[in-house]
Amino acid sequence: MKNNIIGSSFRSVAFAIALVSTFSACSTDAPRPSPLDDDSAQSPFPGAKWSTAAPATQGFSQQGIDEAIAYAKQNGATSGMIVHGGQVIGEWGDVSRKSNLYSARKSLVSALIGIAVARGQIHLDDTLAQLGIDDTAPSLSPSEKQTTIRMMLEARSGVYHPTVYETAAMQAAKPPRYSHAPGTFWYYNNWDFNTVGAIYEKATGNSIFTALKTDIAEPIGMQDYRPSDGHYVSGGTATRYPAYPVDMSTRDFARFALLYLHDGIWRGRQVVPASWVAESTRPYSDTSTGGYGYMWWTSMPAIGPRGANAALLRPTYWADGHLGQYAVVVPSLDLVVVSRVDARLTSKQIGQLKMEKLVWLVEAAGNASGIGPEPGRKPPA
Repeated sequence: MKNNIIGSSFRSVAFAIALVSTFSACSTDAPRPSPLDDDSAQSPFPGAKWSTAAPATQGFSQQGIDEAIAYAKQNGATSGMIVHGGQVIGEWGDVSRKSNLYSARKSLVSALIGIAVARGQIHLDDTLAQLGIDDTAPSLSPSEKQTTIRMMLEARSGVYHPTVYETAAMQAAKPPRYSHAPGTFWYYNNWDFNTVGAIYEKATGNSIFTALKTDIAEPIGMQDYRPSDGHYVSGGTATRYPAYPVDMSTRDFARFALLYLHDGIWRGRQVVPASWVAESTRPYSDTSTGGYGYMWWTSMPAIGPRGANAALLRPTYWADGHLGQYAVVVPSLDLVVVSRVDARLTSKQIGQLKMEKLVWLVEAAGNASGIGPEPGRKPPA
């Protein structure tokens, strides 16, 4: 049985072999053009500011985009952007206002880890034992210490030690301690994600929040992000490894999604290795409606069919955070949809199925030019 919190699958050997590549070819250190050059409406990247375009110029109906935005606002999305061809064809709310990304921050950290892997600072198959990782009592068992960094990125560590910054649903679904061997079972586990953050900081000698600025925000021209927008949430005596919440504006979050849409390239600069973008956004486990990669959610499962209520039939992936923080990438449509819920402005929240309907409505707005949903696909409930 699967639900939104737990599931399991086996990694495909053939798939893993296909992903082998030389990260050194994707160095992030060589000089490249400034991310702020060229504000041309023809560019697939924004300059210092985003460019806007009428939906019709991008093959979408204005009415359809308006309907999608109305649906998002009605369901609690306080800001959002719809980007096609690098142009903003729909926008609502204050996209410069910073608010908590919650778990969507994990996709940003996944990108940082990919950069560190390319630099030789992190090796995905190193175990906790090799890295000298332990936790507060009850400390990690010898079996738990065989967990690798890769397993933690996939949320398949099997380490169910107490942790911090969990929702009630995550706590309720947490398996008993020692119930699954490392790598054999998927559970969306903040212990994995928090510990990966600590491993990253130790390996690179840099804080997550500073690295986000130097390695991602600056190269892609984020307008609002500052390292002071992040902070740590300590676990006290429960765990050694803190969570690392980050505030970010909608328009900066959209730049990050657009970076991934373009395989980690921004104006000729390989900011995140293309091989890492592909590897991290493919599913290794099944969820109730799709799959899970390296701290990214996917519309396609690793094995087996999608859930009956799933609306996104095209290969799609997204960053996903509590209350409704989404950055959705639809590569085949050159499309990014970002939807945010600021808890200071509303008591509503948007779950995954509502997000999927929002993206479905955006796709449907492109029907006139063949961009929209596949023939015969019915709208989600």
